[in-house]
Amino acid sequence: MGFFVSKIKESRPTEGVKIGSTEVRHNIVISLYVLTLEKKYMTQLKAAKDGIITPEMEKVAKDELIDVQELRELIAKGQVVIPKNINRTFDVRAIGKKMKTKVNANIGTSGDCAFIDVELKKLDAAVRAGADSIMDLSTGGDLNEVRRQLEANCPVMLGTVPIYAVAAELAMKDLTTDNIDEEVLLRNIEKQCREGVDYITVNCGITKESVARMDNSDRTCGIVSRGGSILANWIRKNGKENPLFEYYDDLLDLAFKYDVTLSLGDGFRPGAISDATDRPQIDELIILGELAKRAHAKNVQVMIEGPGHVPLNQITTNMKLQKRLCNDAPFYILGPIPTDIAPGYDHITSAIGGAIAGAAGADFLCYVTPAEHLCLPDESDVYEGVIATRIAGHIADIEKGIPGAWERNVQMGIARKELNWEKQFELSIDPETARKKFQHNKEFDSCTMCGKLCAVKIDEGKNK
Repeated sequence: MGFFVSKIKESRPTEGVKIGSTEVRHNIVISLYVLTLEKKYMTQLKAAKDGIITPEMEKVAKDELIDVQELRELIAKGQVVIPKNINRTFDVRAIGKKMKTKVNANIGTSGDCAFIDVELKKLDAAVRAGADSIMDLSTGGDLNEVRRQLEANCPVMLGTVPIYAVAAELAMKDLTTDNIDEEVLLRNIEKQCREGVDYITVNCGITKESVARMDNSDRTCGIVSRGGSILANWIRKNGKENPLFEYYDDLLDLAFKYDVTLSLGDGFRPGAISDATDRPQIDELIILGELAKRAHAKNVQVMIEGPGHVPLNQITTNMKLQKRLCNDAPFYILGPIPTDIAPGYDHITSAIGGAIAGAAGADFLCYVTPAEHLCLPDESDVYEGVIATRIAGHIADIEKGIPGAWERNVQMGIARKELNWEKQFELSIDPETARKKFQHNKEFDSCTMCGKLCAVKIDEGKNK
């Protein structure tokens, strides 16, 4: 163990072990799972490698319409993750190969808007819109209380970026991020893991060497990742190695202890399409692939974060490159956004890019809202962003052959032919908006778009 983890007093997990199956054939396996947790900390990855089917795996297999043994094997290979802290209980979901494309919504306070009640409304909007995950990116107000409130009220997986909390606390003291202390950063990570965060974004792939190469590159937009910029600047000012890279083994020990999934952040992701697939981005991706391999060896679940702004003709290449370099680990991407000139409509541009990326292998789409690049999103922005990204994910699932995706569209076609409005609402991605928009021409049982010239009725000879 390194200088940090060896100082942490171990605490025995008391929550998060759910024995949900009543099938006799699983009793021995589940008992073994619980017994192993009693003896030492176990992750979903360690259980999968040991041939153990956990209650979480059973739940996911049922939801994803996949054989539970096949799911276990995918988890054992590191191609699927189930982000779930041992200290949280919620409706688990999986990310990765053969799974439905999942959607994350970023919320959180800022220095200009630090109201917890506002963030709880955003949380509700995101969940109501169908988000599979929430990330707390708070940087203003009482960050600990915000996180506690979100953890207590979040019914899906919850992620954070721990370095934001450390940087925000320094800002409140009028100190710059140059003053980040390595041990304080790692202790903050331990605190968030202990409190119940399911996955954390950590920019471990930024190194002294890669920052030097970044500084010698001819990028249009430089570093646009907040975590990436903080660490790169810290390295420049202090002349030291990135602590998240230097003490990566300590970080793995922490993640294993609480079964926190590491989301290896893309600190050098392109912020302009002219910067896509350049040397800094690929440098970092190669490092992330190596770090993912080390995490897998230590039985820590891991996923890789991917690029933001990528032109259409490079999206598929980026997806395949990540899968190749990172042993097919789950890929978590922001967008991608295939044009830079649509502020106010980037939920649309990212949905276009997300559909293509998902079809090419991306597993987890981080939403982009209409407020992207402009302001802190409000409740309506959050809702629109989730819906747009869910549309992209569903289009990708059709292409990937995910069970149920194609069939849902066939059912919608039948419902439209039958003018079965309730069924159409039920099958739609956003029933709430569909119901609000619908206007019924009761005389002809059509919508007001066509009235008596309804194509469906004409085709069936029903128009009189």
